[in-house]
Amino acid sequence: MGALAIHPPLTNLQFELLKLFARQVPEADLLAIRDMIAQYLLEKTFSEADQAWVEKGYTVESFQEKLHESQFS
Repeated sequence: MGALAIHPPLTNLQFELLKLFARQVPEADLLAIRDMIAQYLLEKTFSEADQAWVEKGYTVESFQEKLHESQFS
């Protein structure tokens, strides 16, 4: 993997990760950390989508109706 250019300002997450990993990390650990972050972000996205679904009052039936409408428009 090539070096990445860093463009300030860093986000708060980037800064915390830099402080946390200011040392060499074995490749296996790096891959595990990436997987954990990806899993966290995936779960958060699903949670936010579920919340939006409930707030908008969507049902499986209303979603299927919208899909059907878009196929024949």
